[in-house]
Amino acid sequence: MESTRRVRLEIYGKVQGVFYRASTRDKARQLGVAGWVRNRPNGSVEALAEGSEEAVEKLVKWCHDGPQHARVDRVEVTDEPDADQAITGFEVRR
Repeated sequence: MESTRRVRLEIYGKVQGVFYRASTRDKARQLGVAGWVRNRPNGSVEALAEGSEEAVEKLVKWCHDGPQHARVDRVEVTDEPDADQAITGFEVRR
């Protein structure tokens, strides 16, 4: 059985108003990663992603570039402990 990984990401740069959240949702769904993404008041974007080690790693790598009009300065990745309940789907949160 393949191990799952859960990470929290904080993405800094020009990442709001450039379809970063919607693009992250689309990429995560394409990779089969569950979780959510939202804008933060400090101008960053925060995401929680859970899935296979390989799929999560691909999403993290994608987040370093983001969509076409984004400018990513840095991505902070924090491993999260496995939760009692698995996340399903991937949504944009307000």
